[in-house]
Amino acid sequence: MFESHHLRKPTGKSAFSGLGAGEPGNSGQESYVFPMVLGDMKGTTNSLTHTAAAMMPSPIFIWRFQTMMVWLWGVCLWVFSQSTISYVKIFDIDQNHLTHREIWKCSTWLTIIVPTSMTAYLYLYSHGEVSLAASQPVILYITFALVLVFPFDIFYLSSRYFFLKTLWRIAFPLQPISFPDFFLADILTSMAKVFSDLERSVCRMLHNQVATIAWFEADSICGSHSVAIPLMLVIPYIWRLMQCLRQYKDTKEKTTLFNALKYSTAVPVIFLSALKYHVLPDRWTYVYHPLWLISSFVNSLYSFYWDVTRDWDLSVFTRIFKFNKPTWWSDLLYGQKWVYYWVIGSNLILRCTWTYKLSAHLRHNYLTVFTITALEMLRRFQWIFFRVENEWNKISKSSIQLPMTDIPNEDEKLVDSSDHTV
Repeated sequence: MFESHHLRKPTGKSAFSGLGAGEPGNSGQESYVFPMVLGDMKGTTNSLTHTAAAMMPSPIFIWRFQTMMVWLWGVCLWVFSQSTISYVKIFDIDQNHLTHREIWKCSTWLTIIVPTSMTAYLYLYSHGEVSLAASQPVILYITFALVLVFPFDIFYLSSRYFFLKTLWRIAFPLQPISFPDFFLADILTSMAKVFSDLERSVCRMLHNQVATIAWFEADSICGSHSVAIPLMLVIPYIWRLMQCLRQYKDTKEKTTLFNALKYSTAVPVIFLSALKYHVLPDRWTYVYHPLWLISSFVNSLYSFYWDVTRDWDLSVFTRIFKFNKPTWWSDLLYGQKWVYYWVIGSNLILRCTWTYKLSAHLRHNYLTVFTITALEMLRRFQWIFFRVENEWNKISKSSIQLPMTDIPNEDEKLVDSSDHTV
């Protein structure tokens, strides 16, 4: 296993000698690690240091993005717990839900485990243990999958079950769509590139291409030309589109069809981009590239419009999270118009740059892709606050409109109290 096509060639020459950083075959996110300093990696510690320092973004960054999202979700839960918004009621979760402290504990473990796996890879590879080095990402992926589906009441069983059940409902929207269903599905659209890179990583593991030079071959089964790349990129958008159609079936509201149309505009962006690898250069330049630009423009503006007018309902700048115990920094944010100007302006810019990230023919611009993916995580992070607050406003209004003869229980009294105005 993993014996063929090792990165260190018998001649000791760099396998990168004929490839520039901008060439399609040099896809910066399609191997576990990209050592730029090759030659004799069994050498000094300095060689290993240079190797680690010169690493390009790779599927190890998949885990960094996932870990980043978990940290940010913990921040969201902390803000929710400090505010007048009952996220437990919004997401319809039981009393055993994870708190922000438990989320941060999980994030801490991920932050320790992933760099440890990467360090083990570099150490083993530098000492000539290529097969053992190649096993590190395999072990990491398998361990994560096993922990997620572990059937015993440890490692937050109820939360893992809730997460897996929600994923199942997203993939197969055969029942009425709940708020957690489309909330998580929206977040998954921001991680479309992670889906694609995950598939690339698993492909290389299955075809023994970890710690090999096989990933240089752009036309290989796991290369940049694979049709699996656009297929994986489009999956989260198809899921969200199917949810909208299911909502229309249940509610007959036409707005759900317009929402479905929004997600459908991502499809031409993804597949027109992928055509660059399958058509003649002139045809790409004069036909498909202009079409890709137009579809990118439409998708970006449509998504931005929907964020502001539907997901957030920022028709008036009169609200933001109200905290139970205001502090100087919450006073800096609460009811301040600059917050809305910032979120609208930054969302417009990042919506446009995210379209760049969906484009398979731009995968090799690894630094730009990495930066834009990180910014998309931050865009989605701020999107969550306004989206959840908008949902809480809807719940609060519906509670206020209940008939006076309906005597609320203690929990409902707490929800409907004046202290919960947002």
